[in-house]
Amino acid sequence: MKKVVIISVSFCWLLLGGCAYDVKTETATSGKLKIGIDESYSLMMDSQIYTFEALYQNAKVAATYKPEADVISDLMNDTIQAAVICRDLTEQEKNSFLKRQRIVTTTKIATDAIAFIINPENLDSNLSMNQLKAIFAGTDTSWAQLDKQNGAGSIRIVFDNEKSCNARTVSETLLNKKPFPPQCFAVKTNKEVIDYVNRNKNALGVISVSWISDFHDRTSQEFLSKIKVVALSERAEPQGPSDYKKPYQAWIYEQTYPLRRDVYYIKTGLEGTLGSGFAAFIAGEKGQLIIHKMGMVAATAPVRTVHISTE
Repeated sequence: MKKVVIISVSFCWLLLGGCAYDVKTETATSGKLKIGIDESYSLMMDSQIYTFEALYQNAKVAATYKPEADVISDLMNDTIQAAVICRDLTEQEKNSFLKRQRIVTTTKIATDAIAFIINPENLDSNLSMNQLKAIFAGTDTSWAQLDKQNGAGSIRIVFDNEKSCNARTVSETLLNKKPFPPQCFAVKTNKEVIDYVNRNKNALGVISVSWISDFHDRTSQEFLSKIKVVALSERAEPQGPSDYKKPYQAWIYEQTYPLRRDVYYIKTGLEGTLGSGFAAFIAGEKGQLIIHKMGMVAATAPVRTVHISTE
């Protein structure tokens, strides 16, 4: 009788073990993914997540939108398994994962740009990079210093967040990581920057171009109706209107708009998990078409097949 009990228990253990081994709770198209996204890319990533979940109904992408610095902190602390930001991890950050026997995979998904916006009543919609650097250096503090006829008053620079990718990009490209001048301040989101610029004639706003680059999206068009987008020139002494470029898709692609940056999808989970599947989707044809539609430059140019008949 004792032998029968042992055999029965062993059989049940094998059965349960076998069931646990065969049933996969997560695949590339099912399960749950926690992802952190810089708020600058919320419009684009909302579209990506909506489309992905519509195609794969067993997949749940739980997104949190935060400033870039907070997203990276969450990734380093394993609060999230993936991130969308506009810089790759540093070697020190990658080594931290390696010490924990974790593999980091980085995928470039797009190129976008910083957009500078002004109030519709402001006259100075064209700026050279030298003028822009003088503003952020604190040398030029009023709009009249750029144009004597401009009565907009003292320049007030507004960011989405002091820890965002927009603030970091400006710090690295225009300030050489020096402190921001006193006339700079931050709100919380790109939308708040747009609203502030709309209400204040002297404001110069800094946002991600993805918020105003989708000409077919009602939200982007509403934002564009509230502000003017500044055109920039890399020439020290621009000769005419053609020297100035706005952060439109064509000029970002041709690299004639100065303040461009790459956008990355970074994951720390295992291969074959939902994090890998979502990465493949964004980098694939459907995901890249969404990026293209948003007015950003897709990392992989969307492919269109054309059949030519010789008859």
